[in-house]
Amino acid sequence: MSQKQEEIRAVLRTVDDPELPNVSVADLGMVHDVLVKEGDVFITMTPTFAGCPALDFIKKNVKTAVEEMTWVESCEVHFSFEEKWSTDAITEEGKRQLKKHGIAPPPENYQPGEEWTVDCPYCGSDYTSMENVFGPTACRSILYCTSCRNPFEAMKPVVDYVIT
Repeated sequence: MSQKQEEIRAVLRTVDDPELPNVSVADLGMVHDVLVKEGDVFITMTPTFAGCPALDFIKKNVKTAVEEMTWVESCEVHFSFEEKWSTDAITEEGKRQLKKHGIAPPPENYQPGEEWTVDCPYCGSDYTSMENVFGPTACRSILYCTSCRNPFEAMKPVVDYVIT
């Protein structure tokens, strides 16, 4: 990776998802590719969900942040539906920031079709239950912790798998 690509990726770690303050698009695993041709930057991103209402905001915020760099002449942001986003792409920092917002990261080692649960982001208890698979956004569900008695949101597990 070139130094300019690394600089761009560092800037992308400062661009938050509009629905998740302090959780960057990079830490959510949305940045698929960064291409630099002299002063022109081309960024390919993978949306968390096809119908995500925040895509226009994300595109604008990424473009603005990158074009503030002194050597960048232009930035083009493209969302690709060819690459599939997975919750496995969320970085450890992204998971840490989600918990700070009371949102549990998706379960690890999830297998499609299995029931899933996550630990409470407030107290860490695994004594939680699904209250509603439909949360405030398409990528989140609502759960309840029986230990600390707090409702909380959790990122739905999305993994790429092959049906055989």
